[in-house]
This record gives sequence, C-alpha cells and structure tokens, in this order.
Amino acid sequence: MSTALVTDLTIFVLALLVGIEVIGKVPATLHTPLMSAANSIHGVVLVGALLIGLTAHTTVGYILAFVAAFFAAANVVGGYVVTGRMLKMFRRKAQPAPAQAAPAQAALNGQGQDKVQEARR
Repeated sequence: MSTALVTDLTIFVLALLVGIEVIGKVPATLHTPLMSAANSIHGVVLVGALLIGLTAHTTVGYILAFVAAFFAAANVVGGYVVTGRMLKMFRRKAQPAPAQAAPAQAALNGQGQDKVQEARR
C-alpha cells in the first residue's frame, strides 16, 4: 500500500467517525431543521467526492469516490425530502366555502335532481 492511500483512508475513516459523533449529539427536535440547513454542506461533500473520483488512479480510489458520492447524494436528496415534509406540516389546509360545498355534496350523493326540482316549485 502506498503512503497516499493510507493517508486518504485514514482521513476518510476519521471524517466518518467525526460525522457520526456530531450527528449523534443532535437532539431529535433539532434534527429536521438542521437537516434542511445542511443541504448546502452535503452539496459541497458531493463535489468533493466527484473531485476524488477525477483524481483517483486506482480501483480502491474509484470505489471510495463512488461510495462517497453515493452517500453525499443520498444526504442531499434526503435533506430535501425531509425539508419538503417539514414544510407541508405548516401549510394551511384549504377549506371550501360552505355555500359551494352543499350543491357539490348533494350531487355526489345523488340528491341533486331532487333539490333542483324542489327549488323550482
């Protein structure tokens, strides 16, 4: 093994351990807002993984670049999915106006014709 490969693997493992330790300390109530704010950071990680893939000259380097790019892309996509679900919780539900809902509901129940005939009398 070359010295550069050992150095790269050491940095990769240390970054993995630090990431797990940092995320593990975040309380559950803060995880969703932090996830939405961290999407830009994961984008930078994805670019870094792609740069590693460009500069790799061995099979191990390509595999590490692919794994890093896969996890970074999963974090970016997951962050946006979680953010979208979080924002849906704060949307107001549209409620139809009562005057418009009654005829539509009566038509759905099959009572529309009866009410129209009664209204004409």
